[in-house]
Amino acid sequence: MFFQQLINGVVLGSIYALTSMGATLVYGILGILDISNAGAYTIGAYSAFLMYTLTGNAILSFLVAVLLTGLFGVLVQKLLYMPLMKEQPLVPLIASIGLFIFIQEFIRLIAGPQIKEYNIPVAFSGINTEKLVVSGVWILILILTFVFLLFLWMLLNKSRAGLAWKATALDQDIATAMGINSKKVVASNFLLGYGFAAAAGIMVAILYHSIFPTMGDVPAYKMLAIIVLGGLGNPLGTVVAGLIIGLSETYAAVYIGSFFPKDAIAFIVLIVIILIKPNGLLGEKISN
Repeated sequence: MFFQQLINGVVLGSIYALTSMGATLVYGILGILDISNAGAYTIGAYSAFLMYTLTGNAILSFLVAVLLTGLFGVLVQKLLYMPLMKEQPLVPLIASIGLFIFIQEFIRLIAGPQIKEYNIPVAFSGINTEKLVVSGVWILILILTFVFLLFLWMLLNKSRAGLAWKATALDQDIATAMGINSKKVVASNFLLGYGFAAAAGIMVAILYHSIFPTMGDVPAYKMLAIIVLGGLGNPLGTVVAGLIIGLSETYAAVYIGSFFPKDAIAFIVLIVIILIKPNGLLGEKISN
Protein backbone atom coordinates (compact mmCIF):
# COMPACT_ATOMS: atom_id res chain seq x y z
CA MET A 1 0.00 0.00 0.00
CA PHE A 2 2.78 2.44 0.93
CA PHE A 3 4.73 1.98 -2.30
CA GLN A 4 1.57 2.06 -4.39
CA GLN A 5 0.65 5.43 -2.92
CA LEU A 6 4.24 6.60 -3.37
CA ILE A 7 3.93 5.99 -7.13
CA ASN A 8 0.53 7.67 -7.20
CA GLY A 9 1.90 10.71 -5.38
CA VAL A 10 4.96 11.01 -7.61
CA VAL A 11 2.78 10.89 -10.75
CA LEU A 12 0.43 13.53 -9.35
CA GLY A 13 3.31 15.68 -8.13
CA SER A 14 5.01 15.47 -11.53
CA ILE A 15 1.90 16.88 -13.18
CA TYR A 16 1.71 19.66 -10.58
CA ALA A 17 5.36 20.55 -11.12
CA LEU A 18 4.98 20.69 -14.90
CA THR A 19 1.79 22.74 -14.61
CA SER A 20 3.44 25.27 -12.30
CA MET A 21 6.76 25.54 -14.14
CA GLY A 22 5.52 28.10 -16.67
CA ALA A 23 4.37 30.50 -13.96
CA THR A 24 7.68 29.97 -12.14
CA LEU A 25 9.68 30.90 -15.24
CA VAL A 26 7.55 33.97 -15.89
CA TYR A 27 7.91 35.18 -12.31
CA GLY A 28 11.63 34.52 -12.38
CA ILE A 29 12.19 36.71 -15.43
CA LEU A 30 9.45 39.37 -15.12
CA GLY A 31 8.53 39.29 -11.45
CA ILE A 32 4.79 38.89 -12.09
CA LEU A 33 2.34 36.13 -11.19
CA ASP A 34 0.94 34.81 -14.46
CA ILE A 35 -2.41 33.21 -13.58
CA SER A 36 -3.33 32.97 -17.27
CA ASN A 37 -0.66 30.27 -17.55
CA ALA A 38 -3.28 27.90 -16.09
CA GLY A 39 -5.41 28.71 -19.13
CA ALA A 40 -2.64 27.20 -21.28
CA TYR A 41 -3.31 23.95 -19.42
CA THR A 42 -6.84 23.92 -20.87
CA ILE A 43 -5.84 25.24 -24.29
CA GLY A 44 -3.29 22.44 -24.64
CA ALA A 45 -5.81 19.73 -23.79
CA TYR A 46 -8.44 21.06 -26.21
CA SER A 47 -5.89 21.67 -28.98
CA ALA A 48 -4.60 18.11 -28.72
CA PHE A 49 -8.18 16.81 -28.72
CA LEU A 50 -8.95 18.75 -31.91
CA MET A 51 -5.73 17.64 -33.63
CA TYR A 52 -6.30 14.01 -32.69
CA THR A 53 -9.86 14.20 -34.02
CA LEU A 54 -8.52 15.55 -37.33
CA THR A 55 -5.41 13.40 -37.75
CA GLY A 56 -5.76 10.33 -35.51
CA ASN A 57 -2.05 10.70 -34.66
CA ALA A 58 -1.44 11.02 -30.89
CA ILE A 59 2.22 12.08 -31.10
CA LEU A 60 1.58 14.72 -33.76
CA SER A 61 -1.41 16.02 -31.79
CA PHE A 62 0.70 16.35 -28.64
CA LEU A 63 3.56 18.18 -30.37
CA VAL A 64 1.32 20.55 -32.34
CA ALA A 65 -0.80 21.39 -29.27
CA VAL A 66 2.30 22.14 -27.16
CA LEU A 67 3.79 24.32 -29.92
CA LEU A 68 0.57 26.24 -30.62
CA THR A 69 -0.01 26.88 -26.93
CA GLY A 70 3.58 28.03 -26.54
CA LEU A 71 3.07 30.50 -29.41
CA PHE A 72 -0.08 31.69 -27.68
CA GLY A 73 2.09 32.41 -24.65
CA VAL A 74 4.37 34.57 -26.80
CA LEU A 75 1.33 36.56 -27.96
CA VAL A 76 0.20 37.00 -24.35
CA GLN A 77 3.63 38.34 -23.46
CA LYS A 78 3.74 40.80 -26.36
CA LEU A 79 0.13 41.99 -26.35
CA LEU A 80 -0.76 41.85 -22.65
CA TYR A 81 2.29 42.01 -20.41
CA MET A 82 4.68 44.21 -22.37
CA PRO A 83 2.32 47.23 -22.30
CA LEU A 84 1.74 46.70 -18.56
CA MET A 85 5.30 46.23 -17.35
CA LYS A 86 5.61 49.86 -16.21
CA GLU A 87 2.43 49.61 -14.14
CA GLN A 88 2.17 48.50 -10.52
CA PRO A 89 2.66 44.70 -10.05
CA LEU A 90 -1.00 44.31 -9.16
CA VAL A 91 -2.07 45.47 -12.63
CA PRO A 92 -0.48 42.58 -14.60
CA LEU A 93 -1.84 40.15 -11.99
CA ILE A 94 -5.40 41.41 -12.43
CA ALA A 95 -4.96 41.33 -16.22
CA SER A 96 -3.75 37.72 -16.08
CA ILE A 97 -6.77 36.70 -14.00
CA GLY A 98 -9.05 38.38 -16.53
CA LEU A 99 -7.34 36.58 -19.40
CA PHE A 100 -7.65 33.26 -17.59
CA ILE A 101 -11.39 33.76 -17.17
CA PHE A 102 -11.69 34.85 -20.81
CA ILE A 103 -9.90 31.68 -21.98
CA GLN A 104 -12.30 29.47 -20.05
CA GLU A 105 -15.40 31.27 -21.29
CA PHE A 106 -14.14 31.37 -24.88
CA ILE A 107 -13.55 27.60 -24.84
CA ARG A 108 -17.00 27.11 -23.30
CA LEU A 109 -18.59 29.12 -26.14
CA ILE A 110 -16.63 27.38 -28.91
CA ALA A 111 -16.53 23.79 -27.65
CA GLY A 112 -19.58 23.71 -25.37
CA PRO A 113 -19.80 23.38 -21.58
CA GLN A 114 -20.13 19.61 -21.46
CA ILE A 115 -17.40 17.13 -20.56
CA LYS A 116 -15.85 15.47 -23.62
CA GLU A 117 -14.36 11.98 -23.71
CA TYR A 118 -10.62 11.99 -24.28
CA ASN A 119 -9.66 8.53 -25.46
CA ILE A 120 -6.13 8.70 -26.83
CA PRO A 121 -4.35 5.31 -26.84
CA VAL A 122 -1.13 4.89 -24.86
CA ALA A 123 1.49 2.46 -26.16
CA PHE A 124 2.62 1.28 -22.72
CA SER A 125 1.39 -1.93 -21.14
CA GLY A 126 2.13 -0.88 -17.57
CA ILE A 127 2.98 -2.99 -14.53
CA ASN A 128 0.40 -5.11 -12.75
CA THR A 129 1.40 -7.26 -9.77
CA GLU A 130 -0.25 -8.24 -6.51
CA LYS A 131 1.44 -5.41 -4.61
CA LEU A 132 1.93 -2.75 -7.25
CA VAL A 133 -0.13 -1.40 -10.16
CA VAL A 134 1.40 1.18 -12.49
CA SER A 135 -0.67 1.94 -15.56
CA GLY A 136 0.79 2.73 -18.96
CA VAL A 137 -0.51 6.30 -18.67
CA TRP A 138 1.40 6.81 -15.42
CA ILE A 139 4.60 5.56 -17.04
CA LEU A 140 4.03 7.91 -19.97
CA ILE A 141 3.48 10.87 -17.61
CA LEU A 142 6.66 10.12 -15.65
CA ILE A 143 8.74 9.75 -18.82
CA LEU A 144 7.42 12.93 -20.44
CA THR A 145 7.76 14.96 -17.24
CA PHE A 146 11.34 13.76 -16.81
CA VAL A 147 12.17 14.66 -20.42
CA PHE A 148 10.64 18.14 -20.13
CA LEU A 149 12.31 18.94 -16.81
CA LEU A 150 15.67 17.53 -17.93
CA PHE A 151 15.47 19.71 -21.04
CA LEU A 152 14.74 22.75 -18.87
CA TRP A 153 17.63 21.98 -16.53
CA MET A 154 20.04 21.56 -19.45
CA LEU A 155 18.78 24.79 -21.01
CA LEU A 156 19.17 26.82 -17.81
CA ASN A 157 22.48 25.39 -16.66
CA LYS A 158 24.37 24.12 -19.71
CA SER A 159 23.65 26.60 -22.49
CA ARG A 160 24.26 30.20 -23.52
CA ALA A 161 20.48 30.67 -23.61
CA GLY A 162 20.36 29.77 -19.93
CA LEU A 163 22.99 32.39 -19.13
CA ALA A 164 20.95 34.94 -21.07
CA TRP A 165 17.84 33.96 -19.08
CA LYS A 166 19.65 34.40 -15.77
CA ALA A 167 21.13 37.73 -16.79
CA THR A 168 17.75 39.00 -17.96
CA ALA A 169 16.11 37.80 -14.74
CA LEU A 170 18.68 39.71 -12.64
CA ASP A 171 18.38 43.00 -14.54
CA GLN A 172 16.76 43.29 -17.96
CA ASP A 173 18.19 46.73 -18.73
CA ILE A 174 21.78 45.75 -17.91
CA ALA A 175 21.39 42.49 -19.86
CA THR A 176 20.25 44.48 -22.90
CA ALA A 177 23.18 46.88 -22.49
CA MET A 178 25.55 43.89 -22.50
CA GLY A 179 24.25 42.77 -25.88
CA ILE A 180 21.58 40.26 -24.82
CA ASN A 181 18.36 40.35 -26.80
CA SER A 182 16.16 40.50 -23.72
CA LYS A 183 12.95 40.69 -25.75
CA LYS A 184 13.77 37.39 -27.42
CA VAL A 185 14.74 35.87 -24.06
CA VAL A 186 11.40 36.85 -22.49
CA ALA A 187 9.48 35.57 -25.53
CA SER A 188 11.26 32.20 -25.35
CA ASN A 189 10.44 32.08 -21.64
CA PHE A 190 6.72 32.37 -22.40
CA LEU A 191 6.99 29.90 -25.30
CA LEU A 192 8.49 27.28 -23.02
CA GLY A 193 6.33 28.05 -19.98
CA TYR A 194 3.02 27.88 -21.82
CA GLY A 195 4.18 24.77 -23.66
CA PHE A 196 4.90 23.07 -20.33
CA ALA A 197 1.43 23.91 -19.05
CA ALA A 198 -0.11 22.58 -22.28
CA ALA A 199 1.80 19.31 -21.91
CA ALA A 200 0.52 18.94 -18.34
CA GLY A 201 -3.08 19.57 -19.47
CA ILE A 202 -2.79 16.93 -22.18
CA MET A 203 -1.39 14.39 -19.73
CA VAL A 204 -4.19 15.01 -17.24
CA ALA A 205 -6.77 14.70 -20.02
CA ILE A 206 -5.29 11.36 -21.05
CA LEU A 207 -5.10 10.23 -17.42
CA TYR A 208 -8.75 11.00 -16.63
CA HIS A 209 -10.10 10.44 -20.18
CA SER A 210 -11.94 13.76 -20.21
CA ILE A 211 -11.72 17.50 -20.85
CA PHE A 212 -13.99 20.41 -19.88
CA PRO A 213 -13.71 24.22 -20.08
CA THR A 214 -13.05 24.79 -16.37
CA MET A 215 -10.42 22.06 -15.99
CA GLY A 216 -7.82 24.77 -15.27
CA ASP A 217 -9.57 26.08 -12.14
CA VAL A 218 -7.94 23.78 -9.59
CA PRO A 219 -4.49 23.91 -11.24
CA ALA A 220 -4.67 27.71 -11.15
CA TYR A 221 -4.74 28.01 -7.38
CA LYS A 222 -2.55 24.97 -6.72
CA MET A 223 -0.03 26.53 -9.09
CA LEU A 224 0.13 29.58 -6.82
CA ALA A 225 0.64 27.43 -3.74
CA ILE A 226 3.40 25.42 -5.42
CA ILE A 227 5.43 28.34 -6.78
CA VAL A 228 5.27 30.13 -3.43
CA LEU A 229 6.12 26.93 -1.55
CA GLY A 230 9.09 26.18 -3.80
CA GLY A 231 10.43 29.76 -3.71
CA LEU A 232 9.15 32.32 -6.21
CA GLY A 233 10.98 31.98 -9.53
CA ASN A 234 12.89 28.83 -8.52
CA PRO A 235 12.39 25.94 -11.02
CA LEU A 236 14.02 23.31 -8.80
CA GLY A 237 11.91 24.48 -5.87
CA THR A 238 8.81 24.14 -8.04
CA VAL A 239 9.65 20.49 -8.78
CA VAL A 240 10.25 19.74 -5.09
CA ALA A 241 7.08 21.56 -4.04
CA GLY A 242 5.00 19.81 -6.71
CA LEU A 243 6.17 16.41 -5.47
CA ILE A 244 5.52 17.34 -1.84
CA ILE A 245 1.98 18.47 -2.64
CA GLY A 246 1.29 15.39 -4.77
CA LEU A 247 2.56 13.01 -2.09
CA SER A 248 0.75 14.90 0.68
CA GLU A 249 -2.57 14.74 -1.15
CA THR A 250 -2.15 11.04 -1.94
CA TYR A 251 -1.22 9.91 1.56
CA ALA A 252 -3.76 12.23 3.18
CA ALA A 253 -6.53 10.71 1.04
CA VAL A 254 -5.53 7.22 2.22
CA TYR A 255 -4.70 7.77 5.89
CA ILE A 256 -6.85 10.77 6.80
CA GLY A 257 -9.77 10.25 4.44
CA SER A 258 -12.20 13.10 3.89
CA PHE A 259 -11.33 14.95 7.11
CA PHE A 260 -9.55 17.55 4.94
CA PRO A 261 -10.76 18.22 1.38
CA LYS A 262 -8.08 16.92 -0.98
CA ASP A 263 -7.73 20.20 -2.86
CA ALA A 264 -7.12 22.09 0.40
CA ILE A 265 -4.03 20.03 1.26
CA ALA A 266 -1.81 22.21 -0.94
CA PHE A 267 -2.56 25.29 1.13
CA ILE A 268 -2.28 23.46 4.44
CA VAL A 269 1.21 22.28 3.47
CA LEU A 270 2.02 25.79 2.20
CA ILE A 271 0.99 27.43 5.49
CA VAL A 272 3.01 24.98 7.59
CA ILE A 273 6.20 25.31 5.54
CA ILE A 274 5.98 29.09 5.07
CA LEU A 275 5.72 29.46 8.86
CA ILE A 276 9.07 27.66 9.05
CA LYS A 277 10.72 29.04 5.87
CA PRO A 278 9.06 32.31 4.77
CA ASN A 279 11.05 32.42 1.49
CA GLY A 280 9.90 28.96 0.44
CA LEU A 281 11.76 25.68 0.42
CA LEU A 282 14.66 26.78 -1.77
CA GLY A 283 14.30 30.56 -1.80
CA GLU A 284 13.77 32.91 -4.73
CA LYS A 285 15.98 32.50 -7.79
CA ILE A 286 16.07 31.35 -11.42
CA SER A 287 19.37 29.52 -11.52
CA ASN A 288 18.38 25.93 -10.80
